[in-house]
Amino acid sequence: MMTARRAFLGMSAATAGLMAFNPLSASRATLALAATPGIVLPPPISAAERLQRIAKAQELMRAAGLKAVLVEAGSSLVYFTGVEWWRSERLTAAVIPADGETLIVTPAFEEPSVRETLAIPAEVRVWNEHESPHALIADWLRARRIGSGPVGVESTVRFFAFDGLAKNGVTVRDDAGVVRACRVSKSPAEIALMQAASDITIAAYRETAPQIARGMTPKDIGQIMSAAMARRGGATQFTLILLGEASAYPHGSGKPQEVRDGEVVLMDCGCSVLGYQSDISRTMVFGEATKSQRAVWDLVRRGQQIAFDTAKAGTPAGEIDDAVRAAYVKAGYGPGYTLPGTSHRTGHGIGLDGHEPVNLVHGETTPLAPGMCFSNEPGIYIPGSFGVRLEDCIHMSPTGPKWFSVPPSSIDAPFT
Repeated sequence: MMTARRAFLGMSAATAGLMAFNPLSASRATLALAATPGIVLPPPISAAERLQRIAKAQELMRAAGLKAVLVEAGSSLVYFTGVEWWRSERLTAAVIPADGETLIVTPAFEEPSVRETLAIPAEVRVWNEHESPHALIADWLRARRIGSGPVGVESTVRFFAFDGLAKNGVTVRDDAGVVRACRVSKSPAEIALMQAASDITIAAYRETAPQIARGMTPKDIGQIMSAAMARRGGATQFTLILLGEASAYPHGSGKPQEVRDGEVVLMDCGCSVLGYQSDISRTMVFGEATKSQRAVWDLVRRGQQIAFDTAKAGTPAGEIDDAVRAAYVKAGYGPGYTLPGTSHRTGHGIGLDGHEPVNLVHGETTPLAPGMCFSNEPGIYIPGSFGVRLEDCIHMSPTGPKWFSVPPSSIDAPFT
């Protein structure tokens, strides 16, 4: 449900939207468009920090009895090495040994491009189209006296990589949670990048909302939002726009939608800054909200606050979800994940990926700890009518949870 980055809509269309949308008056909307101070972007993750990550992974490997860990192209490869690459049938990966320097494996013709983002000292070995990257890795392991391993593979590594190593005499198994343990708690540098992404997203919301006009489609609104994030330095990740009844279904509907008087506009949008993501949702009404819409909005906002207040260091993550659902059941929604009510978890981990462990979901026993980052989004959905989702991310500090973006105060002021 990604919306491609497109050119910003003309000011004539924007002006029409200013007069039509209720939460911001025309004068306030004009101010929002004009007063857009630049957001200072934090520095990228340093090579020193990436090497610290590798050192932590190596310590965990040794404790788990692993000789090395394999990570494929994707967010974990970025996390440890800086290499920004995509997954294809041609393996690009890193092998991090329990001791010593990391190995980067990539097709020979891709080597110059892969080196462009390599941010740590590493050995790079290449393979040609008629050769096997798995045999190359196995030979490297033997040369380092690692032999048959065992080598742990990160949880998202594809089967062909796992199988190829095994067929070359390498003992392969799961990574015993090594990569997850490294990535789950964010450093101050990571949190700063996520804060910038959140600031950009909120600023883009404030610019976009006043321009919403009667008859607009989700695509129309998404284009405005995407361009507003891009101008501030954010790489658009998604702009999910749900209008009217479609807001009752968390990830939307394929039916045609357009903005209508008295109907819900639910926006779920995010961008990234140097790879680190935001995820913020806002629900408003085009025109005047009904009593029912206000009541559900207020309850969801209370659910957000319950989740925030319950999130203490040492608390099992699942208890946050349980606390919100208990309040919703008392208000007549649920029980559990049944509708009308909350059909999805209260939140998910976030960082280099939009969805990461740990989840705020019933039964999750992982205790909260400083550095963990989550979405807080206990929406309520009423099939056939409307839904409300308010989503702001939090990070755990030594003294408790902190907001990346401040939740709104009311359905009439969704961006305060």
